[in-house]
Amino acid sequence: MTLSVYLPALLAAFLITLLEMTEVVILVVAVSAEHPSARTGATGAVAGVGVVSLLAAGVGALLGAFAHLYLLWVSGILLAAFGIFLFRSTLRSYRRAVHPAQGNGPSSEPAGAVQFGTGFTVGSVEAVEAVIVLLAITAAGYGLSALLGALAAGVILVVLALLVHERLRKVKVPWLKLLGTSMLFTFAGFWFGEALGVAWPGSDLFLVPLFILSVLIVRGAVQLGMKPAPSPTP
Repeated sequence: MTLSVYLPALLAAFLITLLEMTEVVILVVAVSAEHPSARTGATGAVAGVGVVSLLAAGVGALLGAFAHLYLLWVSGILLAAFGIFLFRSTLRSYRRAVHPAQGNGPSSEPAGAVQFGTGFTVGSVEAVEAVIVLLAITAAGYGLSALLGALAAGVILVVLALLVHERLRKVKVPWLKLLGTSMLFTFAGFWFGEALGVAWPGSDLFLVPLFILSVLIVRGAVQLGMKPAPSPTP
């Protein structure tokens, strides 16, 4: 590992870390929309990133070579499961918006588990995505540049998240939870595809149309769930 700073390597590490961790922040805020604080989801994300970082420091390139495929499968399954839980909560939010008197009783959804589990899953997967690139930069002899770029991106993102997360949380709860549910299914589908070896057109850019499709599907499912059950025939 060279101790000199190579600007292109630093910039690459900065951008990949900023990109991957921004996705974590957005999703954590979305799944925390109806709760007093995003702390539980943020704690899960920090834990996920921390675990991956420790593994990366301990096993180096072995993480990128072997763990990523299995992590994609496990994370896809977990996110799909969390997406189902969050969809139920989203449907309740829409029903409460239409009929405020309904659904005011105690919630039975495992809010803490969903927030922490989602944060941990997304944090760990996105950290692996970043670590693979950072390890490649380090292997090329620019370890210090990779470290400085990743740290700079992390600091900037933490500051921005603290400044704007409350504004994000003021968005109407049903819509924010709809977006959060759609994002869970988007990442689950995307990672399932990657685990199966699908070559997504445009790589990560394909998340955009996949997310739009997920929003349409989830919104349609909510609309179906809002329809009253047919009255029993006498």
